[in-house]
Amino acid sequence: MSFFADSFSAAIDLIITIDPALYQVVFNSVSISLMAATTAGVLAIPAGILMALNQFLGKQLVQNILNTLMALPTVLIGLLLYGLFSRLGPLGHLELLYTPSAIIIAQALLIFPIMMNLAIAAVTTADPRLVPTLISLGAKPLALVIQVAKQTRFIMLAAVITGFGRAIGEVGAAMMVGGNIEGYTRTMTTAIALETGKGEFEVGLALGLLLLLIAFFVNFILSWLQQEYR
Repeated sequence: MSFFADSFSAAIDLIITIDPALYQVVFNSVSISLMAATTAGVLAIPAGILMALNQFLGKQLVQNILNTLMALPTVLIGLLLYGLFSRLGPLGHLELLYTPSAIIIAQALLIFPIMMNLAIAAVTTADPRLVPTLISLGAKPLALVIQVAKQTRFIMLAAVITGFGRAIGEVGAAMMVGGNIEGYTRTMTTAIALETGKGEFEVGLALGLLLLLIAFFVNFILSWLQQEYR
């Protein structure tokens, strides 16, 4: 009990004194996850809206694939990207392995199906008069997507925030394609695993508390967006 209490006290001290090394990891993690959520959102939200607005052969199959990808293990994404980005891989010439860009791609792939499914749900649960009204006013396909996105903007923003929350807690793929390089590709989750393994429990605990604080903030924003949408 004394060990945990002492470690907890040391962790709080690291947070309060704004330890530079600690907050460098936090900054890396937040910036990488923000980029991943933005990248995935730019692609997933329009794709989700288009899928929800159109009927096509194989739509149910696509939906089933999306649902399956939502449960895809992060280490599998890391393994596939490692094979693609390694020197002997087909994309090795891009030299992406062990860079922040590789982690961004991994996290974006992880959260893409989640955000696309949320976008689909936003359109299908919206006012049923919305789409027919826009079509009757002569909205073209691109304008239709933009207007639907505007009308469901709170849910779409919630989808991006949900994606960010999922990305920042990811560890498997980030470790495999990022390499956990200090000051470069080290994220909060990979640093927690590393520091705990080294016996620096207080550092891992400090990062864990900050990660928990970020998760609380993300959930607070999501709750606020839900109230605004209602």
